[in-house]
Amino acid sequence: MSEARVFLLPDLGEGLTEAELVSWHVSVGDTISVDQPIAEVETAKSTVEVPSPYAGIVTELHGQPGETLDVGKPLISVTPVSSGEPAAAPEPAEPVVEPMETELGESTDSAADAHPEAEAYREEEKAGSGNVLIGYGTPGGHGVARRTRARKSSVAVAEPVSTPAETKDLDDLSLMRTRVPGKLGAVISPLVRRMAREHGVDLGELPGSGEGGLIVRKDVEKAISAPAVEPAPAAKPVEAPETEPARTKPSDTQGHDARTGLAISSRTPVRGVRKAVAANMTRSRSEIPEATVWVDVDATALMELRKELKAGGSEVPGLLAFIARFVTAGLKKYPELNTRIETAEDGSQEIVSFDGINLGIAAQTDRGLVVPSVRAAEKLSARELDAEIRRLTDVARQGKATPTELGSGTFTLNNYGVFGVDGSAAIINHPEVAILGVGRIIDKPWVVNGELAVRKVTELTLTFDHRVCDGGTAAGFLRFVADAIENPTTLLADI
Repeated sequence: MSEARVFLLPDLGEGLTEAELVSWHVSVGDTISVDQPIAEVETAKSTVEVPSPYAGIVTELHGQPGETLDVGKPLISVTPVSSGEPAAAPEPAEPVVEPMETELGESTDSAADAHPEAEAYREEEKAGSGNVLIGYGTPGGHGVARRTRARKSSVAVAEPVSTPAETKDLDDLSLMRTRVPGKLGAVISPLVRRMAREHGVDLGELPGSGEGGLIVRKDVEKAISAPAVEPAPAAKPVEAPETEPARTKPSDTQGHDARTGLAISSRTPVRGVRKAVAANMTRSRSEIPEATVWVDVDATALMELRKELKAGGSEVPGLLAFIARFVTAGLKKYPELNTRIETAEDGSQEIVSFDGINLGIAAQTDRGLVVPSVRAAEKLSARELDAEIRRLTDVARQGKATPTELGSGTFTLNNYGVFGVDGSAAIINHPEVAILGVGRIIDKPWVVNGELAVRKVTELTLTFDHRVCDGGTAAGFLRFVADAIENPTTLLADI
């Protein structure tokens, strides 16, 4: 009988190191095929279906729904289906290598000579590809499958015994094949992850020297060679006399909170999207010296314009799409708010500007707040923005947004008016430098041409990073968007 093959939890993109197992699509004893979805996992970014690179019979499931698994740890064990007559066995497809600008470091393992595919993996590491396909030359793949025909013989063929060097190469190759297509390119490579894990290096605290802050091999080697800091000796615990039982906290035995004396109704682990949001917001507040400006805006003209368009029978974009159109125009005039601050190892900082606008749209979902982004939003009309905003909001609420869609924004637009509130001191979506909030549109008394009138009024709130610009720039951008809302036809010739 063939030995079970262990499939490791894939590298799910954007440097994520763990995922929560939501559900299994298969059970022990099931026969599965290559690329068949076997499990659904939830990362800090989205929910992902994981396909199997192996065909055979499921022999073990390494985890229970609700359990958090580390990337690179066993996910499922599959035993290949064997028959009495040796059949032609397809060899794994060569990995697809798509070169990137990012250098992921080189490998000097000498055992690659015994396995060309392991060497191909190392070449893929050098190129920095993040789009290695799952599977073994399945239909639709771009690799070149190589097959070996079995010789006809009445004598049973014994399975080859792998040498330690071969086992290591195959292990490296297996880890390579657990990378999911569609991920961002700037992520830590599996070999770098493994080196860090084996030497106890915390990648979360390690600055990257690669492009865009990428952690490469030399960064881990530098951390390994750095002198270790001797930990302070731990105080010896005081043991209670044997005649007196150890005391326990009331919350441990009675379900009551020690500080308040109240009964504890539930405990909810902070994980998945909520964990990512908490970490990002904490980092934003601790690193960014933010400031906030706001203004009340008469949106009556914009509301009347939409009403006229509807009367004409044409398809009318939503209000958020119109405001998004005004925001992209404002960012072209005030590009300081469409930037990012980068800090080098020596503490020096740079303001990074972009040739384009990826407009993030804050979306509330059952899994928490996520911010998918409209890429190249400055090139889209109001109708095109409306269609893309609706699509992104839908996939985000389904938990199907890709890491690229969720992690590539340069400026965020937050419509909290849908929750019935007027304003909010929003937290900047790190590493962006500004966020614009839109409150509800309600009837308010307003002075028009010296006379009091009832108008449709909303409040705009801009929170910005004071390192990239001063109040004058922030106020200029906010006033530009406000004026566009009050006089929409000046910017909506293309609708």
